[in-house]
Amino acid sequence: MARILIVDDSPTEIHVLKTMLDKHGFETFSAESGEDGVVKASEEMPDLILMDIVMPGMNGFQATRKISNTEETKNIPIIIVTTKDQETDRVWGLRQGAKDYLTKPVDEKVLLEKITTLLGG
Repeated sequence: MARILIVDDSPTEIHVLKTMLDKHGFETFSAESGEDGVVKASEEMPDLILMDIVMPGMNGFQATRKISNTEETKNIPIIIVTTKDQETDRVWGLRQGAKDYLTKPVDEKVLLEKITTLLGG
């Protein structure tokens, strides 16, 4: 089954997303900062990344841009999952290389549809 990296500085959010994905058979692992997310993306080569935006240090926009512009990780689809619901944030997130953008709280059915579409199945 697909391996999904969850990048979020909130242990609660990680738990919510992990629980949602685990019960659908996905293998999940997490990073609690943008920097850690970039490192784990290249070390673990997940099938997909769920990226928060608001994090201390490197934010999700910066981490998404770095992952999308790095040769070895540029083909990993990223879905931004954030509380930021402004259209400008959505547009900026997609410009950084994200393939999709969801606002929290995430609807499980919508999240699964987006993941399935991006993973080609």
